[in-house]
Amino acid sequence: MEDLKDMTAHELAPRIKSGELKAEEVARDTLRLIEEKDPAINAYLAVRPESVIADARDVDRRVAAGEFTGTLAGVPIAIKDAICTKGLETTCASRILEGFVPPYDATVIARLREADAVILGKTNMDQFGMGSSNENTGFEICRNPLDTDRVPGGSSGGSAAALAAGTAVLALGEDTGGSIRQPAAFCGVVGLKPTYGRVSRYGIIAYGSSFDQVGPMARNVEDCARLLGVIAGHDHMDTTSSSEAVPDYTATLKRGIEGLRIGVPEEYMAEGLDGAVKESVGRAIERMEALGARVESVHLPHTEYAVAAYYILVTAEASSNLARYDGVKYGYRGDDGGASAGGGAPTAGEAGGVTGSQALAPEDRLSAMYGSVRSEGFGLEVKRRIMLGTYVLSSGYYDAYYDKAQRVRTLIKGDFDQAFEKVDLLVAPTTPTTAFHIGDKIGDPLQMYLSDIYTVPINLAGVPAISLPCGKDPDSMPIGLQIIGPHFGEERILRAAYAFEEATGP
Repeated sequence: MEDLKDMTAHELAPRIKSGELKAEEVARDTLRLIEEKDPAINAYLAVRPESVIADARDVDRRVAAGEFTGTLAGVPIAIKDAICTKGLETTCASRILEGFVPPYDATVIARLREADAVILGKTNMDQFGMGSSNENTGFEICRNPLDTDRVPGGSSGGSAAALAAGTAVLALGEDTGGSIRQPAAFCGVVGLKPTYGRVSRYGIIAYGSSFDQVGPMARNVEDCARLLGVIAGHDHMDTTSSSEAVPDYTATLKRGIEGLRIGVPEEYMAEGLDGAVKESVGRAIERMEALGARVESVHLPHTEYAVAAYYILVTAEASSNLARYDGVKYGYRGDDGGASAGGGAPTAGEAGGVTGSQALAPEDRLSAMYGSVRSEGFGLEVKRRIMLGTYVLSSGYYDAYYDKAQRVRTLIKGDFDQAFEKVDLLVAPTTPTTAFHIGDKIGDPLQMYLSDIYTVPINLAGVPAISLPCGKDPDSMPIGLQIIGPHFGEERILRAAYAFEEATGP
């Protein structure tokens, strides 16, 4: 059959629905590619071939019977491991959740199943979404398929890597501070962070609840638009879910951008931006102007405070959200937190003298178990962020840090609101550099955090943004162009991205 790497979802689904292609053939070819390529990349954490084949066969059966099939019929899709999948292990790439198999599907997974997509498996990530390189995974480090000595970005690095390697046609990521857009930029694919509330968060393992947003990832803009149309919309299971109507994101893709007012934030094109990235993004802006857009400079004056405010607020939310992981009901239970620390009676071999945690009072044994589980189950970066978050929420520091950061967040949102009174869209780099080498920044948390300097303001404001390729650096690594829109401006963003992609090639 045809090479899967050359297929798009918007071409593949109609051919499967018509019977021209078999979903099972596509699934088997995808599994073959995973088996062949993934050992060098580690994009996937869990794949169940028997389930993949069974789902594909069901699509073929219904096509043959003339029954209705969904808009993504037979299309293979990879799922970030922060999203609950019934019957398939979901770990957030952390040892503390190793072995956890959810008894239910996240809303976005249920909607994918209704659309008849074929779920391939769970993709690698930084633990609980905490990282910008995928080096903070609790398992094997995921590598960039374009250069396996480099990172794929984070935290949705596995999803981006699977798309770039051709081992998935579509993917879901989750973006808290750039976790869809940054790996999309590093791997040369398309990734969209929707407006906060546009896509349900029910069934997503929380990191920062006022930031987290599931979004589509694909190898082209049209596929990204189609996937967003499937997962978007109100969900009564998520109280933050918006009831705003979902448009047909593909209906206006080809209208072009003539007359659109595009703003270029001066703060995003300043010191610290790699020369090749600046040049490529500059050429992209010129291309959009040639397509009929009206370009002007705008100011987002509080951008310089975004990273500091973000890492106060998101770590505070993480310290609260991750408090539930204690090793009692599911997940990791350390050696010192096993049966003895759980309060059981001494075994026959221990008769005549209990040792270790058994010698402690029950309340102390419980504390010992919690300490063992959390210190061993959580990775270094997760523990760092939990401690930071606990500190900024503590008595005497709440007003100085957390409350002040919330005020800065309001100012940053105000910057975007004012900018969108003047322009229709903003265009900027996705990241200050291209994909860096594995090990380059893992020992310097501040430098790693600054990788998110152009993405975290969007999450603080809750507005949507897309990243798509706009060129390559001297090492042939892809450069990401970020297009930012007002709240619920996904349709406009996708239209601009499609026009640019058509003018420059995918």
